[in-house]
Amino acid sequence: MNRDPILIRVDATPRNGFERFARCMTLAAALQRRRRPTFFLSQLEPTSLAFAVKRGGNDWIDACHPAGSTDDLEDVVQEIRRRRPAAVIIDESDASHDYLSEILATGVLVVSVDHQANIRFPSQILVNPLLGPSRESYEFYPGTQLLLNQRYSLVRPEVRRLRQGRSQEPALLLPPTGKPGTSQFRVLLSLGEDDPNRQVLNYAKLLLNSPRIGKVDIIVRREHPDLEKIQASAEASAGRLELALEPPEVAARIVRAHFALTSGSGWANELTCVGVPQLLIVQNETHWPNAQRLEEEGCATCLGWHESVSPQTIRLAVQNMLADPLERQAMSRCGRQLIDGRGPDRLVTALEVMLHPSRQVDFSSEAA
Repeated sequence: MNRDPILIRVDATPRNGFERFARCMTLAAALQRRRRPTFFLSQLEPTSLAFAVKRGGNDWIDACHPAGSTDDLEDVVQEIRRRRPAAVIIDESDASHDYLSEILATGVLVVSVDHQANIRFPSQILVNPLLGPSRESYEFYPGTQLLLNQRYSLVRPEVRRLRQGRSQEPALLLPPTGKPGTSQFRVLLSLGEDDPNRQVLNYAKLLLNSPRIGKVDIIVRREHPDLEKIQASAEASAGRLELALEPPEVAARIVRAHFALTSGSGWANELTCVGVPQLLIVQNETHWPNAQRLEEEGCATCLGWHESVSPQTIRLAVQNMLADPLERQAMSRCGRQLIDGRGPDRLVTALEVMLHPSRQVDFSSEAA
C-alpha cells in the first residue's frame, strides 16, 4: 500500500472496556479494503490483543499514557509528525475539547468517534455509530461533517454476511430422543464487549430454567473475567449451554438463534442488521439512547435498567417472545430494514471525500 496511512487512537483495557476497540477494528477493516494502511496507537491489556490488530493487517504502536491525557497528547502529536497520516481517528471518552483542538492544530484531518455528546467537537468529522443520541444533542464547530446513527452503524463483515442466511427464522430444536414434548428454542446471550456488571452467567442460568428453552449460546470476549466459570458451566450443562469466542463460532450461533438477550450496545445493532429479535437489558448508561431507539423502531423490547429488571420480568418477556412468532418476524424485518450493514463503507467513503489532495498537510513545514 502506498497511500497515506490512518492513525487510530483508542485504548483497550479492563478500565476502558473493549467496545471502542472492537468498533475501531471494524473501521480498520473497511480502511484496508480501500488500501489505507492503518496504525493503532493504543494501550492494550492484555497485550495479546496486538495479535488481533496485526492479524487484520494493521500495525500497533504501544501507547505510553492513557488516551486523552496531557502526556498522551504529546505522544500523539509526535506520531503524527513521524508517520504523516492522512487522518487521525480518535475514539476515547476522555478526549477533551482542548485535546482535540491541539491535534487539529497540526493540520491533520481529525475524526472523532463518540456516542456520549459530552463536549463541543472541533473535529472535521464526527461519527456516532450507535442509534443515539441524535444530532440535536451534539455541539460542534461550523464545517464539521456529522455521520450519525443507523447509516453508519459499524457492523463487522463476518456478521453482515449472515443477512442472507437469516432471511428466515431457523427451525426449532427437536426434543431429546424418546422423550415427549414440544419443540424448543435456541437463545443467544451477549451483553456486549464488556459485560460491566458480570451478569452473563446469571442470565444464562435463568434462561436455561425457562420453559421451552433448549439451548443458550453465550458470546463473550476472551478477556472476560469470568471466562473460566462460563467454560465450566458449559461443560457441566450436558450440551445445553455453549460458549462462542472465535468469529466462526459466533457466526454459527447467530444464524441458529431464534432470539437474543443483549444490552443495547453495538452488538445489539449488529444482531439487528442480521434480523435477530432481541430483549434488551441495559448495562451501561451510555447505551440507553441506542436501546430506546431499537425499541421505538420495533426491532427489540427493552426491559429496562439491569438493577430494576427482576427474574420474573425476564421470564415473562421470554415466554411472550416464544409464544408470538409474528412478533419475532416483525422484529426481524424491522431490524433488517433499519440497519443494512454498509455503515463502515459509507464512513470510509466520507473520509476519502474529505481527504481530497488539496487538503493534504505539508508536514515538513509543520515540523519546522
